[in-house]
Amino acid sequence: MNRPTRRQFLKTMGFVAASVGMSPALSSCSSVEQVAGRRRKRPNIIFILADDLGYGDLGCYGQKTIKTPNLDRMAEQGMRFTDHYAGSTVCAPSRCSLMTGQHTGHCLVRGNARVPLRPEDVTVAELLKEAGYATGIIGKWGLGEPGSTGIPNKQGFDYWFGYLNQRHAHNYYPEYLWRNEEKVRLKNVVKPVNPPGGVATKRIEYSHDLFAKEALAFLERNEDKPFFLYLAYTIPHANNEARQKGMEVPSLGQYADKDWPEPQKGHAAMITRMDRDIGRLFTKLKQLGIDDDTLVLFSSDNGPHKEGGADPAFFESWGKLRGYKRALYEGGIRVPMIARWPGKIKAGSVTNHVSAFWDLLPTCTDLAGIEAPENIDGISYLPTLLGKPRKQKKHEFLYWEFHEQGKRQAVRMGDWKGVRLNVAKNPDGPIELYNLKDDLGEKHNVADEHPEIVARVARYMKAARTPSQHWPLPGQ
Repeated sequence: MNRPTRRQFLKTMGFVAASVGMSPALSSCSSVEQVAGRRRKRPNIIFILADDLGYGDLGCYGQKTIKTPNLDRMAEQGMRFTDHYAGSTVCAPSRCSLMTGQHTGHCLVRGNARVPLRPEDVTVAELLKEAGYATGIIGKWGLGEPGSTGIPNKQGFDYWFGYLNQRHAHNYYPEYLWRNEEKVRLKNVVKPVNPPGGVATKRIEYSHDLFAKEALAFLERNEDKPFFLYLAYTIPHANNEARQKGMEVPSLGQYADKDWPEPQKGHAAMITRMDRDIGRLFTKLKQLGIDDDTLVLFSSDNGPHKEGGADPAFFESWGKLRGYKRALYEGGIRVPMIARWPGKIKAGSVTNHVSAFWDLLPTCTDLAGIEAPENIDGISYLPTLLGKPRKQKKHEFLYWEFHEQGKRQAVRMGDWKGVRLNVAKNPDGPIELYNLKDDLGEKHNVADEHPEIVARVARYMKAARTPSQHWPLPGQ
């Protein structure tokens, strides 16, 4: 890809009036202090990301058993997306897509491997920081190991607290976390298992609780200036190294006496605990008087998992969809998405606008009134948030590639969904075709009935990607 380096892009990037109604005076500001002084023209942005939360794990998406009152209320007070997609079906590439505005045919990190973001990779945090936003990330990163070019502080974040390594993030009771580039020791004692993974033998400090506390402190520190907070919770991911006891949570709470398998009690308790802390976040926004100035988005990095003893079928965590984590069927990539912005987003609204993680970056630059890089795949969904569907641009298609289990590709265009399996063995192999409007569960492969649609999907699969030395596809 012929993309400018980060330094070149940020040097040439100018502030422009965008669809948030910014004045010409604001669009020409170059001073952080001037921008901060006009905060109400530039909303705060909080993006909350759950880890391995299924499309059907929330009450507002049809869950009947697990209690999520605060997220359900968030949907009642804001907008619920029915057709929103993660960047990938596993963690690292999904988060890379979220940060860079590119799908997995173009972004650097296309699989779960330790490939750090490079200096030339432009993130949403970096763009917002240049625009005068205070930027923070709390939780799980997964896009750069200690000392690499990919750590959050070298990718646009002023403040960072959490796990850098994905396997380290499996353990909810770690011996340490990172605050910026400093290793913060905790009181837990851990037995190494598949390092840097591990299982705690002495459990004192639960990482999620620390993240919830840090998030509230970040709001307090930045209440007087525009901010972007990426709150990347690890709930309800399993501690894989703990095997059948991987759903680690300090208390089973209201689920303790249920006649369920222990991992399912833990799964439910983790989600309800996260929901509780999201409620605390909304309370803090109101206490600080910045609730109306803050757009809060909530989603998940991929579909539900089947690890650590968890069973997505037990709670129907995939809803009415097919598949789970590591699948490119809907259950692996279609995720909850809720947006709340009092006075701007219509309460109780629902949209079927087809959107994906790579749309976050242009949406944020649209909100901040700055230009997004030209070579991204995302489209701002701000018009949808503001109730202006006629002004909303739409994707010609969405594309995913997955580099485990024989390599897979998927395309969604309109109501059509194409999936190709075993690409490593047969890069031009058969494509399954589903009409999502009539067959949301992808039960009926209609490829033989629509050869012209299959041919279009095949063309997109071939043209939608650039070569990758880390994640090659045969013949491409």
